[in-house]
Formats: sequence, C-alpha cells, structure tokens
Amino acid sequence: MVGEEMSRELGGSLPVANVQALASSCSGDIPLRYLRPELQSEEILVDDTLQIPTIDMRKLMVDDDDDEMGKLHSACKEWGFFQLINHDGVAEEVMEKMKADVQEFFKLPQKEKNAYAKQPTGVDGYGQNFVFSEEQKLDWADKLFLQTLPIPERKMRFWPQQPTSFRETLDKYSLELVKVSKCLLKLMAKNLAINLEQFANMFEDGRQSLRMNYYPPCEQASKVLGLTPHSDFGGLTLLVQVNEVQGLQIKRNGKWIPIRPLPGAFIVNIGDVIEILSNGEYKSIEHRAVVDPEKERLSIAAFYSPCDGTIIGPLPELTKENGPKYKSVSREEYIKYVLTRKLDGKSSVNHMKLES
Repeated sequence: MVGEEMSRELGGSLPVANVQALASSCSGDIPLRYLRPELQSEEILVDDTLQIPTIDMRKLMVDDDDDEMGKLHSACKEWGFFQLINHDGVAEEVMEKMKADVQEFFKLPQKEKNAYAKQPTGVDGYGQNFVFSEEQKLDWADKLFLQTLPIPERKMRFWPQQPTSFRETLDKYSLELVKVSKCLLKLMAKNLAINLEQFANMFEDGRQSLRMNYYPPCEQASKVLGLTPHSDFGGLTLLVQVNEVQGLQIKRNGKWIPIRPLPGAFIVNIGDVIEILSNGEYKSIEHRAVVDPEKERLSIAAFYSPCDGTIIGPLPELTKENGPKYKSVSREEYIKYVLTRKLDGKSSVNHMKLES
C-alpha cells in the first residue's frame, strides 16, 4: 500500500493489547474501549433472499458471454460486492494451504506472535492499524498485515517463520491472486468502455497487501465489533473465509445485511479508488465485521491498488457527460490522507468528492 520511504512517516498506529489474549483471560467484563453502544440502534436485515450477486469467472472468460459481463457490471454498480466462483487463477491447494497456515499462525503462543508485532511507525506486522488516540474505540480482533507486492518492498522481518511453510505459501498465494485481480480489472474496464491499456497500466505494477484477521469469540458479541464500519480505500479487495463462522456485513439502504460466503468463493468488493476512477459509476460499499459469541472467526483480505505515480481521479472518458464528481490528486497525496485517519465509513471518498 505504501512504499518503504512512506511507511516511516505514514500508517503509524498506537500499540494496543492483543485481543486474543484479552478474550482468553476476560472474566465477562469487556473493557470500555471495545464497547459500541451505537450497535443497539442499528438494524440488521435478516433476509435469506437478499444476498450479493454471484459471478462465475469461467463464464466471464468466454468472449461472447454478454450475460455474465452484464451481471458483473450490475454487481459493481448496484452492490459494490459480489462472490466470485470458479476462479481458476488460484489453485485450490494453494488457497487451502494459505488458510491452514493462517490458522496455525494464530494458534502460536502469544510470545511467538508478538515477535512480528507492528511498529509504531509502519503498517506491516501483527496487531491493529488506524489507532490514533487513547480514546478511540477498538476492534475485537487481531490482525497480521503484510505488504506483498511489489516484491522488493516486502518487509520480511514481519513475515512469520512459523509455521515453516508460511512464507512460501503466502508468496504463491499472492502471485496467483494478483492474476485474478488484474483479470477482473480488465473486465471492469471493458464494461466501463474505457481505454483498456491505460487502465491496465495503472495497476500493472500495482500494490498488493494482505490482512489476516482473527476475531476471538465474545460472550457479549452484540456489544463489540470485529471491524469498524468502513469502505476499502484501495482499488479492489478479494476476501476469503478461513473457517465456517460468518461475520461480514454490508450496509445497503441504511441497514446491515449479513453475507453468507459460498464455499471456495472470493468475496470481491469495489474500493474507493475504483469509485473515484469510474467517476461514481461503480460504488465502494461500507462494511463491517461482527463477532460470534462462541466461535472464533478467521478471514484473509487481499487489497490491490494502483502503482506509484498514478493520478487518483476520474478517468477522462467518464467525465464527458456530467463532468468530474471527484478531485484528482497524486496517489501519494491520497495515501497520505487515508493512512493518517481512523476508519470511518466512507470518509476517504467523501473527502475526494467535489462540491456540486
């Protein structure tokens, strides 16, 4: 997400207690900083017929399958989220090994995990990001965040050596995943009727990072959040569920909708950068993670963003009719803004919007 030279200045976060250790020793009283009183007034819409669209990657790869391309376009415009099935770019054995290694990492003794603790001046490592004040509410989760691409900017001191296969597995997973990301972006560009080569170049040497999430169970699950409501500030996010415990919710028409992951599917969502580049044609969506009262939940989110030097702003082809709806800034200026603020709904997009 950020280069090494920027990481020293941006992405710093105050250290907080490890929630996994806190949950195991908690006697029932939840520390005040984790309590979310606003949850009591927010509506969760439980409707089995209301789910994000499912997109078949194999059908997308057939040149004349206009129906599936239309479904993809509609999913990006109307939902900002979809489940991607039959994604042949990531081998099943690689995905399953990645899941297994992430589970094994979070099972390590706390002292061993702490060896990879993030530093106050960077984004990589084990812990939490985007904590900027002692009063800020905290997520009921521990996270391992690693920059994976470009390869020269990997900070290997934060890449776990236990389990012993972790580094090799993450390397394979990262490189296979980027192929799927690039393929989806090209298909989106085709649907948006924009210059495919220009759009592809923005992401050709793009930045990829992975966040591995561990959400411990909480007896008072209705009072805490595993992940603060936000939209992803990058380009595209691909999330895979590690175990069978659900927790992802998206905000639609002011209500929260629980997502039921399909086995083996990626849950894909549009990031703020794609909303801005598409001049609002595609939408990033606010989402959050809730926790289970009895079971731990694990997931792996991969974020893909434009390369250095990219201008973050509406593409010219999409501003001809109604003009630009968002500002245009350098990628570096955009990253500086988002990495120095806590997660807060769609604040990054709102900051970029032009006054109408």
